[in-house]
Amino acid sequence: MTKFRHLIWMVIAAVGLMLSVSQSFAQQPDVGDQPGLLADDSVELDPEYRKQMVYYRSTEAPGTIIISTAERHLYLIQGNGRALRYGIGVGRDGFQWQGLLNITRKAEWPDWTPPPEMIVRQPYLPRFMAGGPGNPLGARAMYLGTTVYRIHGTNRPDTIGTAVSSGCFRLVNADVADLYERVPVGTKVIVRQKPEL
Repeated sequence: MTKFRHLIWMVIAAVGLMLSVSQSFAQQPDVGDQPGLLADDSVELDPEYRKQMVYYRSTEAPGTIIISTAERHLYLIQGNGRALRYGIGVGRDGFQWQGLLNITRKAEWPDWTPPPEMIVRQPYLPRFMAGGPGNPLGARAMYLGTTVYRIHGTNRPDTIGTAVSSGCFRLVNADVADLYERVPVGTKVIVRQKPEL
């Protein structure tokens, strides 16, 4: 009986330790969200993530956005087998998704109000931050459907090509401003997790 009680206490202690570790891990700062940090515009993007015209076969109409989270690229279809390709940062493990949406709203130097579920995960975040150079949404934002997700700029250009966000797609500010001017509200956005064969 004593051995059984000892085993029960060890299991309880182990579960408590696992819970405290997982809670402290959940509250670690997300490297992708650093409110107040000014973007370092001297960051050199890997050539793969610089904006460029590429060959891209698609049956989608010109003006459609296709996001490939696996490739870390956003494609703006141009027609005739070509697309403008931008490097992006994507959602970290557990925060990647796929679907078909439209851009429902656009904003220049958008304000940031982290959604409640993000505050639960990262309680150190501000509840509101006015738009500007230190805002994690960067210079422009394009809102996707009725979701909390956006295509937006960033104050962390060094995160382009990585998976660190809570599900949004980030571009360097110059690229998001360029994309913003090219697409209207209503633009079709296709998000794919796996590359097509």
